[in-house]
Amino acid sequence: MRKPNVLIIDDEENLVSSLIFSLEEEGMIVHSAGTGKDGLAAIDAKTPDIVLLDLKLPDQSGFDILDTIKTMAAPPTTIMISAHGDTRAAVEAVKKGAQDYITKPFDLDELIHLIQRNHQHRQLSEEVAYRREQDADAPGLIGNSEAMRALLQQVERIGNSSARNILLLGPSGSGKTVIAKALHSVKDKGAPFVSVNCASLSESLLEAELFGAEKGAYTGADKRRTGLVELANGGTLFLDEIGELSLPLQAKFLTFLETHSFRSVGGQFEIEADIRVIAASNRDLQAEAQSGAFREDLFYRLNIMPLVIPCLADRKEDIPLLVTEFSIDLALQEGCSPIIIPTETLSLLCEYQWPGNVRELRNTLERLTILHAGETVSPMQLPPEIAGIGKVQVAGSSQSAFNDPATENSLADEIFKLEAERIREALLQSHGRKGDAANYLGISRHALKRRMQKLGLTGGGL
Repeated sequence: MRKPNVLIIDDEENLVSSLIFSLEEEGMIVHSAGTGKDGLAAIDAKTPDIVLLDLKLPDQSGFDILDTIKTMAAPPTTIMISAHGDTRAAVEAVKKGAQDYITKPFDLDELIHLIQRNHQHRQLSEEVAYRREQDADAPGLIGNSEAMRALLQQVERIGNSSARNILLLGPSGSGKTVIAKALHSVKDKGAPFVSVNCASLSESLLEAELFGAEKGAYTGADKRRTGLVELANGGTLFLDEIGELSLPLQAKFLTFLETHSFRSVGGQFEIEADIRVIAASNRDLQAEAQSGAFREDLFYRLNIMPLVIPCLADRKEDIPLLVTEFSIDLALQEGCSPIIIPTETLSLLCEYQWPGNVRELRNTLERLTILHAGETVSPMQLPPEIAGIGKVQVAGSSQSAFNDPATENSLADEIFKLEAERIREALLQSHGRKGDAANYLGISRHALKRRMQKLGLTGGGL
């Protein structure tokens, strides 16, 4: 990750000089301007990543500068600086578009952490935007693993083909809905995409949902209801968990696939619809067809173009990319800074088997974003099943590892040694520069100092 390019717009010369020295010590590229006019000129000339903007400038208000920055094609990330007692104004600046604020007098370590956090957020956002642009024909499909590359090739070929019936098979949470949308987008992006989860509705409601119903066809039908098949005409109908369809409804849907026409509930006339049908299931439909639980003729009609979605455990190489994508998306969704996942935490995420697949990974990151917005997530903050904090078997019985004092002391010693070793390694890699070492570890400079003091690594301990 490249070093931040920082512009300070502030007229306090002593403060600016001190900041330039300290930020350059952290390896940052730093520029400065003493007025709003010079600051805007510097933004145009230096294209900074981060702007530290004072609210009170000699020639104009920081609010005026912020308004101009917001109109730029590629605006820098803005951190407002306010004097003590102007916190309300700083918060107002954030509402107007600043990404963060800090009040004078401020702690240098806090400011450095603020810059690094916002810079990382900016770079991750740019990375996600670039990847989305590159994957525009297959939205939401993330990964460079061999399994994912093979899947992307199949999506491209099948999406561009004339195949009207496609069957997606894969475990729950593996991303079948995302694949269905990607298949649709390859060729029919402007056409309607209509989806229904067959497991979410009763048989009677599902038939009316799919094929529509005439007025008076059933109790409560006070007007004609247009079905999803009709709404999808000219586009794609996605049936998730098609194995949940009852046998009578399977028969009616098979007739539609063969004739491309149907009757609504209570209807007297045939309605035609030209659609691509993408069906999905986490069941073994072939086995169910052989046992009679699923219509064999419908299975073979759908299975003309099968596509098997790999589980996340079979493409663990994609987890870092998924973590980046989801962390940014969830932060934008929650209106907060993204969580920071250091190497040791990411390693645990990559080692976990993810029985709930991509959905479970996203849900985990959503929980972490809500609880630890903008923070560095340590391994101990992961759910117990991922962090490895759980029950251990002792003499054939279940006992918590943390209920055994000997185990607890041993574990604490191991964690102590491992943490000290990681910090020494980071300091060695950064030639003793604490700012670079903190970046390497994915924590703030202030947090690194605290950890070094606790571990006895200050002074001669380096």
